[in-house]
Amino acid sequence: MKKLTVMLATVAGLAISAGGALADSTLKMVEVITSPPRTEFLKKQIAEFEAANPGVKVELVSLPWGQAFEKFLTMVQAGDTPDVVEMPERWMGLYANNAQLEDLGPYMAKWDDAKTLGDRAKQFGSTVNNTQFMIPYGYYVNALFWNKKLFKEAGLDGPPATLDEFVADSKKISAIPGKYGYCLRGGPGAFNGMHMFMNIAQGKGGYFNEDGTSTINEEGSVKGLQMLADMYKNGLAPKDAVSWGFNETVTGFYSGTCAMLNQDPDALLGIADKMSADDFAVAPLPVGPSGKSYPTLGYAGWAMFANSQHKDDAWKLMATLLSPKDNLEWAKEVGVVPIHKGADQDPHFKTEQFKGWFTELSDGSKYEMVTPPTHLENLGNFVDQVAIKNFQEVLLGQKTAKEIADQWAAFLTKEQQDWLAKNKK
Repeated sequence: MKKLTVMLATVAGLAISAGGALADSTLKMVEVITSPPRTEFLKKQIAEFEAANPGVKVELVSLPWGQAFEKFLTMVQAGDTPDVVEMPERWMGLYANNAQLEDLGPYMAKWDDAKTLGDRAKQFGSTVNNTQFMIPYGYYVNALFWNKKLFKEAGLDGPPATLDEFVADSKKISAIPGKYGYCLRGGPGAFNGMHMFMNIAQGKGGYFNEDGTSTINEEGSVKGLQMLADMYKNGLAPKDAVSWGFNETVTGFYSGTCAMLNQDPDALLGIADKMSADDFAVAPLPVGPSGKSYPTLGYAGWAMFANSQHKDDAWKLMATLLSPKDNLEWAKEVGVVPIHKGADQDPHFKTEQFKGWFTELSDGSKYEMVTPPTHLENLGNFVDQVAIKNFQEVLLGQKTAKEIADQWAAFLTKEQQDWLAKNKK
């Protein structure tokens, strides 16, 4: 009898042990806006989460940004979905409209840190069906980096305030042998910056009129696209800039190849590491003929897939990464404006180098922020694939700015009007 009791106890112990093993969960997490330092920092935050949550492991998959849209779409189509994904704003419509993302509203209702979450995080994460499918981890706001040494060498004493000055200053700097005025971005990620200059030239922010017709082929907008093409054709940007992405434009700036770069705070990380703070500054974007400018405000965040088998643990991971402490550290590391109220008072953000972005954010009469129409299901493919190829065709003189703007307008108008028809109130 004693032997049987011992055997039963042993079996029970094994069952408990097995139950404990089964209770452990492995979360699959995909990041898509990758760089080696960024990935290492995310791994550090994940390791801290794992240490605080025994039994939960996180498998991190890092996709190269240049091919991330296609690679992630292929993963999802093959059924290889993650629990948590880094979600750029322009991808949200595709996955949310196909019922693939979890509604985070119920989780946020019980989240203590939601009390300090800024209103924009709630607004921008719920652009699809007014449902919180994503929580941004920060904002990418465009402003103008300028090289003080090159400006001085060209006889210029400050950054351009208008589009006309932007072009004129680029010409003067490009007259210096081996130098160029503008670090043009013609490759991956080019659309938002390019469209921003179209909006500035047009004197109208956004993408659509009230009836859903696109504004992207209106006269001023086409002039903005043509301005960039002319700058490239006339040698005001490097020839290989036609295929430049983020890293190439940042390198072009800190190496002194070109004197101006429109970028988000994430570019500051690499530039500040390579240049003295005395040699460059960040100014607000130049204004157009209307006297206003239209900086692109992009964002990305964390989203949960609806078919996750570990939703509670997935939320724990997201809530940790989005907590005020972790989010502030993340914002400093990757170069975004943080999401929690009061973070702007941190000494890191109160330096001269952040002045251009905070000027734009604080002066709504002169700087009107433009966010992508993330509710459109096919926006990701258009922005990350189609529009890049078309922009390069304009830069190389293979198609006219008007031809391409008309193509874009036809696509965007159909997408928006279809969406309006489906969402009539």
